[in-house]
Amino acid sequence: MIQLHLSITKQQLSLLENNQCLYQWSVSTALKGTGCTKDSEKTPLGIHQIKLKIGQHCPINSVFVARRPTGEIYDSALAAKYPNRDWVLSRILWLSGCQSRINRGQSVDTLARYIYIHGTPDTEPMGIPKSHGCIRMKNQDIIQLFDLVENNTKIMIEDKPCLLS
Repeated sequence: MIQLHLSITKQQLSLLENNQCLYQWSVSTALKGTGCTKDSEKTPLGIHQIKLKIGQHCPINSVFVARRPTGEIYDSALAAKYPNRDWVLSRILWLSGCQSRINRGQSVDTLARYIYIHGTPDTEPMGIPKSHGCIRMKNQDIIQLFDLVENNTKIMIEDKPCLLS
């Protein structure tokens, strides 16, 4: 069984199969730290699952707005034209919380907060918190991850390293 583990401490996402670590990627979580409250711009903790995979067959660096491809391909000219845009690129894995009152329901609902694992410009640093709550990955990495997981794949997001890493 495939599952994911995200260590906020290490800024690292691990893919595990039958409790064996097969892949690890450097990520960037929220600049404001961890938390589950709506509008906090924090990365939620706890057990989640992939609710929806978005962007299959889109070219690398495809731009998404409101989970829809715009038809644009990210490059330096587009970045210069929209300097304040929070870029969502290549693929989206939309997360849903699995724990009532922790990351699911009312003001703590991960799905309603639009928390994703997604691609970001390759110029953005990985390994340091810098996002607005989502989990950012390099474009090649999110495409690889996207192809390895299915809807309902579980992901544990916690403030400690994966013991199986």
